[in-house]
Amino acid sequence: MDRQKVMLIFGGAWISAALLTWFLYASVKTPRVEKMAAILAATRELPAGTRLRKGDLKPIRILERDVPKTAILDEKEALDRPLLFPLSANEPVTTTKIAGVTGIEGLPANIEIGKRAISVPITDTSGVSGLIQPRAHVDVLFTRSGPMSEAVTATILDDVIVLAIGRNTETTSSATPAPATTANQTVRPAQSATLLVTPEQSRKLELAKNQGKISLALRNPLDHGAAASDSVTTSQALYPDLPASNAIFRNNRVARPPAVEKPRAEVPKADPPKPKKVIDVFRGDKHVQETFE
Repeated sequence: MDRQKVMLIFGGAWISAALLTWFLYASVKTPRVEKMAAILAATRELPAGTRLRKGDLKPIRILERDVPKTAILDEKEALDRPLLFPLSANEPVTTTKIAGVTGIEGLPANIEIGKRAISVPITDTSGVSGLIQPRAHVDVLFTRSGPMSEAVTATILDDVIVLAIGRNTETTSSATPAPATTANQTVRPAQSATLLVTPEQSRKLELAKNQGKISLALRNPLDHGAAASDSVTTSQALYPDLPASNAIFRNNRVARPPAVEKPRAEVPKADPPKPKKVIDVFRGDKHVQETFE
């Protein structure tokens, strides 16, 4: 082997070793570029119950391997949904921290400040055959049963908003599912309507639930007129010949109890005047009468 071939082999080996050393050094010293992903985070501190708006969310980029499984990537999935837990600024928004689209867990966020949510039992007849949907406007009717002279129906609440029917808080266009059936009878699940009322109305409604029967009357949401607070319907509307003297409610108005006159306090009699003694006194031609007790 001549000297030229030896030099070529040696030069090739040296170049190969240099390239290998450079690749090894570059792989160790050069930072590895990892994939990034964009997720939604809170722009500021948000308390629980906040309904998320566009200004409450912003995209942030984190390492793809650090993305939570429940992270929300699309803004449409989070808008108009209430928070179940408070969020700090720049904290990622996840599906476990916001209420579902139709979930009952988001109901507290729909309660206005100063209002309360209270449920009343309804049936097909008292609930307008299932036609009442969430966000509907209803009147609450109270019926007190009893003897003919005491039976009465009155509108106790006007223009009340329905928050939920059962556990459904969103309007559904699908038909009501058929009730479950057994071999012996048809079983209907218990239903209730959750109403948005003031604290005073909630107490009034709770008392009515325990004193008689509650029914809901569906009304136009644009109609905000209120019935007279003392307007009621009595048995006289069904039986005109019912003696008015036996009815507690007359002329569709609450009859006031007859006024009871208080006995007048006896005025003590004054003692009769004591007899007086009169003496005639004559002084010359003058006549004077002197009176003595």
